Amino acid sequence: MHFAGVDIGSTMTKAVIVDGHGAMMASVIGPTGAEHRHLALAVMDETIKKADLSFEQLDFIVATGYGRINVPFADKQITEITCHSRSVRALFPTARIIIDIGGQDSKGIKLDAQGKVTNFVMNDKCAAGTGRFLEVIAETLGIKLTEMGELSLKAKDFVRISNTCTVFAEHEVTSRLTEGATIPEIVAGLHEAFAGRVVNMVRSLGIEKDVVVTGGGAMNIGLIKAVEEKVGFRVLVPQEPLLTGALGAALMGKDLLARGVTSERKRRLEGVTFFK
Repeated sequence: MHFAGVDIGSTMTKAVIVDGHGAMMASVIGPTGAEHRHLALAVMDETIKKADLSFEQLDFIVATGYGRINVPFADKQITEITCHSRSVRALFPTARIIIDIGGQDSKGIKLDAQGKVTNFVMNDKCAAGTGRFLEVIAETLGIKLTEMGELSLKAKDFVRISNTCTVFAEHEVTSRLTEGATIPEIVAGLHEAFAGRVVNMVRSLGIEKDVVVTGGGAMNIGLIKAVEEKVGFRVLVPQEPLLTGALGAALMGKDLLARGVTSERKRRLEGVTFFK
């Protein structure tokens, strides 16, 4: 049996296919554009080809992410909170806190001993504490977003960034450069400030081991280091932190089918051809 998950995030769209044992067979990541439906179809089509399957061989498809309602071929739409917790529970059974750092929002999720969600917090009103914050500052500094992690590790100290607003932080960074601060010191300071905002948001849930960091922010080694300094211990990072939501969606599809929830996809799409 085969199950697929599609996660339409604010900046990236991800798709995962797992087999009947929950093992990942194929995955694809692509940038999220304005046409969510077309992109979801394209990413799913590519994933199906990588898995050497056909669309008809997928037993259940779950869509998640903020654009999940724009996946017409999905059997069910499930929130990213539920899907993230499902995949993290499979990858790290000891996890108690999930910190998900995305492009346009950041989330904290509390799990109980059985891996069930007991509470969550979210920042989706301000760019501070999201990937967009670092992206804007990277542009200001004239560096690539992907370079920030390694750059910050070169700093012997960090420059404190006090502004929480992205616009004011840009001006503050420019001022620090004028004062003679190095780019690695500024980036390290940005990571320290960023980690402080995210960890403070999650503290309301009660931070305890193990903490798992997911999303694009988890790919930034400097940010992970700053988060670890704030929580006081090492955190866990999935091998593919961008795929957490999509993997969880695929696993949720497997769970639903096992509970007797049937796919109505063929009936809804009768006469409609999405894939060659």
